[in-house]
Amino acid sequence: MTKQIQWMLAAILTTSCINAQAQTKRSDDFRAKYELKEVVVMSRHNIRSPLSSGGAVYQRVTPYKWFAWTSPSSQLSLRGGVLETEMGQFFRKWVVDEGLLPDNYRPQGDEVLFYANSRQRTFATAKYFSAGFLPFANVEITHKYEEDKMDPVFTAQFTKMNDTYRQEVIAEMETLNGGPKAWMVAQQPTLTLMEEVLDMAHSPAAKNDTTHFWYDDSQFILEKGSEPKITGGYTMAYIVADALVLQCYESESFAPFGHELTTEQWRAIGAVKVVYDGLLFTTHRAAVNLAYPLVSRIREELQRQDRKFMFLCGHDSNLASIAAALGLQFPETEGALEPRTPIGSKLVFEKWSDGTEEYVAVNLVYQAVDQLQGRTILSHDVAPMVKPVTVEGLTANSDGLYRLSDLDARFAEAMEEYDAIEDAPTGISTIHAQDPAATVNNEAEAVYDLQGRRLPAPGKGLYIQGSTLKIKTRLTGYSGRE
Repeated sequence: MTKQIQWMLAAILTTSCINAQAQTKRSDDFRAKYELKEVVVMSRHNIRSPLSSGGAVYQRVTPYKWFAWTSPSSQLSLRGGVLETEMGQFFRKWVVDEGLLPDNYRPQGDEVLFYANSRQRTFATAKYFSAGFLPFANVEITHKYEEDKMDPVFTAQFTKMNDTYRQEVIAEMETLNGGPKAWMVAQQPTLTLMEEVLDMAHSPAAKNDTTHFWYDDSQFILEKGSEPKITGGYTMAYIVADALVLQCYESESFAPFGHELTTEQWRAIGAVKVVYDGLLFTTHRAAVNLAYPLVSRIREELQRQDRKFMFLCGHDSNLASIAAALGLQFPETEGALEPRTPIGSKLVFEKWSDGTEEYVAVNLVYQAVDQLQGRTILSHDVAPMVKPVTVEGLTANSDGLYRLSDLDARFAEAMEEYDAIEDAPTGISTIHAQDPAATVNNEAEAVYDLQGRRLPAPGKGLYIQGSTLKIKTRLTGYSGRE
C-alpha cells in the first residue's frame, strides 16, 4: 500500500469520526435546538513558497535542486490559491445549509467583513477564500498597508516590556517540555535524518564547514516592538524543515530528493517547526502580550449582533499565540504533516443561540495532506478535517458548546493580564515616548483603532499610528516602535 493511499484512508476515517461531533454533520436535534448566529474565522495563509530565495539557507544546505516554486519568495503559490478557493466553497455550503446566509449572498452593511494582514500571502488567501465563499459578490479585503508590509494587528510582537516581565517569560520557556535545550536535543534524530536527505556533507554550505544542524548556540531576544526571536543554528533547521514540508505539498511527492520517508518521519520534520514556534509564541505569559490585538478583536466580534461572518487572515504565530493566551487546547492533527496548525488551517468560532442564551463551538479546520496534494473538491460528504478545540478550565455542555459568557470571561482575563503588565524601560531596549499630537494631521501618521477606524486623537489603550502599534496608558503616556 502506497503512502498516498495510507494518508487518504487515514484522512477519510478521521474525518468521518470528527465530523459527527463538529461543524459539518450537526444532528437534526441539534439544529432544532440551536440557531447559528455568527462565524468568526482566524485563518493561517495557505501554501506559499519558502520565505527567502536566491542564496537562501535552504538552497545552500543541499546539492540537489528544489521544487520550482510557482510564486516569488514568501508569496501564496498557485496551488495555495486553488486550495483556498475550495475551502471558501466548503464554508459557503456549510453556512447556507445552516441558514446563516442565503446562497449567492451579497453582503449587506456590516454583516460580512474580511480583514487580512498586508502580506501578499495573507491578502491573497483572503481574496481566494472570498471568491469561493461569496462568488456573486466582489468582496473587499480590508488591509491597511502596501503589499508585504506587516500590519501591527497581525504582528505577534511585544507592545509592553520590563525586565521582570522578560524574566517571567524566560522562566516559562524553561519549563516548556523540559526547557529549550532539552526540547531541541529531542529533535536530534530528525535533524540527522534531514542532513541525510539533504546530503549536507556535499552541499555548497559544506565548503564553510556547515555539514550538520546544531542548536547549542540558541539565544532568545525578547524586546518591545519586536516579535520574539531565536538566534543560532536551530533557526536554520526550522527554515529547512519549513521548505521540505512546502515542497512535499507542491511537488505531490513524499520522497524528497529520492528519499522515501514514512508518515512518522514527515511528522517529525513538522515537529522541528513546532519546537521553534512553541518556544516563541506559546508560553502563556508571552502570548497575552503577543496576541492582545487579535484577542481583543475576536472578543469584540463575538459580542456583536449585526455581524454574520468575519474572516481574519494572518499566520501560524497568530493562531499559536491566541490559543496560548486563551487556554485553547489544539488537538494533535491527523492526516497532516504539521502537528499543530497546518498550512491554511482555520481557528473557527461558531456562535449559536438556543433562544435564551448564546454559546460558542471552537474548531480547528484544515485540509489533510492528500487534499492539499490532490486539490480535492470539498463538500458536505468530502469535508476538510474538523477537530474540536477544548478550552482549558471550561466545561462544554452535552452538545459540545461553551457558554459565550464563560468564553467572554476568558477573553477578559487574558486582556486584564495584558493590562497588568507594566511598560517600563529595560536593560536591553528603551522606547522613547512620543507625542502624536504634532503629527496626527499628517496622513502618513494618521491614528486608527484596532478595527481600522480613523481617530481624531489616540485614546487610552492600543492604537495604530502610521505603521506602528502604540499604547497610551495613564502612567506611561505614549510609546511605540515599528
